[in-house]
Amino acid sequence: MTYSGEVRVGGPADVHELKDLMITKIAVGPMDNNAYLLRCRATDEQLLIDAAADAHTLLGTIGDDGIASVVTTHRHADHWQALAEVVAATRARTYAGRDDVEGIPVPTDFPVGDGDAISVGHVRLTARHLVGHTPGSIALVYDDPHGHPHVFTGDCLFPGGVGNTHHDKQAFASLIHDVETKIFEPLPDETWVYPGHGNDTTLGAERPHLPEWHARGW
Repeated sequence: MTYSGEVRVGGPADVHELKDLMITKIAVGPMDNNAYLLRCRATDEQLLIDAAADAHTLLGTIGDDGIASVVTTHRHADHWQALAEVVAATRARTYAGRDDVEGIPVPTDFPVGDGDAISVGHVRLTARHLVGHTPGSIALVYDDPHGHPHVFTGDCLFPGGVGNTHHDKQAFASLIHDVETKIFEPLPDETWVYPGHGNDTTLGAERPHLPEWHARGW
């Protein structure tokens, strides 16, 4: 079936099948968070992005193979409510942006900086540090050698704009600068965007609206 990226809490997951990587998207919790399970097709190793809520559902999606690691995109509580339970059940190693680890109440095994690599099996993800929504938010870029890139943006980029900076002009300026220079500038329009809430988008769909985002200030 064709992947749409449209999921809802209590509904089925949606699976994006790439040549080297399987991406399973599922919505969980009262804030309709997206969690993403990545599976290397060569090794079957798995990585979870954001153990946001509903550990029972996440562990059911993970299955008996478990996960090797879990990445928390940022320190806001709706993105780590199930982290402790998932880590206890799977003994997964934990990753988070270096400047957000103090706000996550589960120890971070590997604090992550800009440009650091995180692997799932033979697949390499590159972390991009995006400052503004939180001090240590990270996005994960998968540059698919067989196609276009894929980027997991947490709450830093959505269809229609960057993440919430609560009318803080300095935080907005920082976030849109980082999103432009680290996501939009180096990556092509075909890049698929997987956000922390809601539907997916592409950089090509969002790029024409960057001047509007600058003008409105959020």
